[in-house]
Amino acid sequence: MKQKPTIIYENTVAGSFVRRINRFTAEVLIDGETELVHVKNTGRLRELLVPKAKVTLQKTLNMNRKTAYDLISVYKPKLKWVNIDSLAPNALMKQLYMSLNYDLVKAEHTYGDSRIDFYMEKNGEKFLTEVKGCTLADDLHPGIGLFPDAPTERGVKHLHELTKAAKEGCHTAIAFVIQMNGIHRVLPNETAQTEFKKALVEAAKAGVQVVCYSCHVEADSIKITGVIEDTSRFLNM
Repeated sequence: MKQKPTIIYENTVAGSFVRRINRFTAEVLIDGETELVHVKNTGRLRELLVPKAKVTLQKTLNMNRKTAYDLISVYKPKLKWVNIDSLAPNALMKQLYMSLNYDLVKAEHTYGDSRIDFYMEKNGEKFLTEVKGCTLADDLHPGIGLFPDAPTERGVKHLHELTKAAKEGCHTAIAFVIQMNGIHRVLPNETAQTEFKKALVEAAKAGVQVVCYSCHVEADSIKITGVIEDTSRFLNM
């Protein structure tokens, strides 16, 4: 990495988590007042969003919104801060790819029946990368993250599309951006969805690279700090 992609959130405030109402909203105590806030992640996050958990929120500048705050990070004692902004992984990877001298970097590229997060070109070669954010730690195996935390038919479909593209000669990758401290590799969460593991193993055997990006997370920031190309781990599964 020529530079370390970083996101720093402005206009942040501290809060205490109360309860999740639905996929998109939650109640949080801010300065002793209960506020309805937007959750920037539709995953289950059951291990993180627990009553009285310390959280960080970003105050929106959009006065027309129903919620004045976005929930961006949660404190878990074993991990410290965990970033739960589902937009952060793609924003970080865009910074990275823009720094790598590709001839073309295009987000949200249509391939087959899917929209793949990034399409790049360099010296006539074509590249496709799907980005996944990881917010679930394997508490029994330090340093390991798990994906997904809930069944994702979309994620399985993306892997099938990447497998097809790899067989057609395109450089393909699935990039796991780990939104937690101290986690460096990601394994498929069979408890949540066995189909994802099967699709990931098939993709790796077809030539899709499995790449894990470790991060340093603070209450109001996230930065990519390292990368592990982890494809070989899946070839003998």
